[in-house]
Amino acid sequence: MRESIAGKIKINTYADIIGGEINELCEIDLTDLHTFKGHPFKVLDDDRMQEMVESIKAHGVLVPGVVRVRPEGGYEIISGHRRKRACELAGLSKMPVLIKKYTDDEAILAMIDSNLQREEILPSEKAFAYKMKLEALTHQGKMAVAEDAEATSRQVGEKLNSVDLVGLNMGESARQVHRYIRLTELSSDLLDMVDDKRLKFNPAVELSYLTDKQQGILLKVMSEDDAVPSLAQALQLKKLSREQSYTKESVHVVMSVSIEKEKKISINPDIIKRFFTPETSEEEIENIIVKLLEKWKKNGGKT
Repeated sequence: MRESIAGKIKINTYADIIGGEINELCEIDLTDLHTFKGHPFKVLDDDRMQEMVESIKAHGVLVPGVVRVRPEGGYEIISGHRRKRACELAGLSKMPVLIKKYTDDEAILAMIDSNLQREEILPSEKAFAYKMKLEALTHQGKMAVAEDAEATSRQVGEKLNSVDLVGLNMGESARQVHRYIRLTELSSDLLDMVDDKRLKFNPAVELSYLTDKQQGILLKVMSEDDAVPSLAQALQLKKLSREQSYTKESVHVVMSVSIEKEKKISINPDIIKRFFTPETSEEEIENIIVKLLEKWKKNGGKT
């Protein structure tokens, strides 16, 4: 059931942020609110969730969720999955929401963009979010091309622009967007290790090129050897896969032997402090350095 509360809350600013055509502002039964299909962001009962629960108990839901009508009944949540969970934990039965009219692609883009504004985003969340956003933007581009008289000449440009747009608000290059999307090819166990920072991002990207079976073998070897692949080892495992010489025995060898060719470069922390704030994560620092090195390489190694 839903109870209209239109006119009681000023929503112009929030409507501008989330976009889409507003139908109405209502209070909806929590049982009628359904998770967005393929929602890539985790809803955890952690300390932040408890803070939200206490806030809702004290002040109510200050920012309404955003939903759209489902053909099969009820409403699909575009923005507000954590708020719904907090309402459940707070003992509420309804939640205020904006009911909007979205196409499938518009709904995906609104859902992704609203969640990417969070302070902390796990690599797995970013990976699947980027993949969904790229597919939606590419689909929109193809639709635009199909309606254009110069479809052939514009098609490549549309696709390239889509990749750039995915990481635009996050400051990600097209290359980095593709690297994150590669993580979606990892098994859930390996991806969990990336989220938990037990497996570093760069080795994880290379391991994503292994087949499901090969990743399974690697997990067994990692458990038996109590080891996690370095970047050099991940590259060696990728090479074994490409050369069709990937076996449990060969993986054991790679994981047990130090790769001498691996270059370990450390930067004095005092140098890092000159260019980055204390709040900048190691992953962000690494990504920025990689971008600058790529630009340096394109310029022929000239500064």
